[in-house]
Amino acid sequence: MGRRVRAFRKLKGYTQQELADLTGISLAVLGAVERGNRRLEDQILDKIANVLGVTTEELVNPDS
Repeated sequence: MGRRVRAFRKLKGYTQQELADLTGISLAVLGAVERGNRRLEDQILDKIANVLGVTTEELVNPDS
């Protein structure tokens, strides 16, 4: 999931800091998620998907 979050973030042109600010999570947490060291709560995953303009399914399922 972390690689997909990073890929969509970059496609939308956001830095890690911008995405962290827009979703209300810390930069450290976002970095850990993108590296695959941390999973997100569903509520935060929903916020990230909303900001990136994708579905949560697209973030967690590489086949979508």
